[in-house]
Amino acid sequence: MSEPTPKSGAAAQQRKVETRTAVKRTRGFTIAATAVAVLTALGAVVLYAQSHDNDKYLLKSPSGIAFSDFRGYEDWSVVSSARTDEVLKVIVANPTMIAAYKAGTPLNGQPFPEGSRIVKLQWKPKKSTEAQFAVDVPDVFSQAFVMEKDSKRFPVSKTGGWGYAVFNYDAASDKFTADPKSLSDCGNACHTVVKAKDYIFHPYQKR
Repeated sequence: MSEPTPKSGAAAQQRKVETRTAVKRTRGFTIAATAVAVLTALGAVVLYAQSHDNDKYLLKSPSGIAFSDFRGYEDWSVVSSARTDEVLKVIVANPTMIAAYKAGTPLNGQPFPEGSRIVKLQWKPKKSTEAQFAVDVPDVFSQAFVMEKDSKRFPVSKTGGWGYAVFNYDAASDKFTADPKSLSDCGNACHTVVKAKDYIFHPYQKR
């Protein structure tokens, strides 16, 4: 039997190196392709969510109050909460209004500043099936009732400078719509009872 020559041994070693290199390249391409696919999917999810937000922020009430005036309300600070037999409510406000609350408005007799915005978010309630005690929790989101302070658009003599609008949410279609019966002063009639508090029912609750 003939002995392997140095050249044949070197060639075999070279082939092994080339095979390992090809495997590494294939693995690298696979990992890169997977990463690109994951990032593409995540990007699609983000774009889908942004598209939904952009859709709702194109809405305007019959009086011209734009939902986009309240962009970012999903992350605003909570002012208070309330409930009726049929609705759970969480009230949030923009940083301008929160700062005024913390400075003592309206109990200090000062009105909320221009640019103040407040949103009442409303859910239908349901009984919790997980809690160890009887408690109602939010079920289906139904509505965003909004107010904004802009005395140039909403006469102080009529509404105290506040504009009102309602944007309804339909869970089946995952769409918001501007309430067709919502006029700029639709909420003023009931809010005049708290005129001394600059037309705002809810105080900033201790926490």
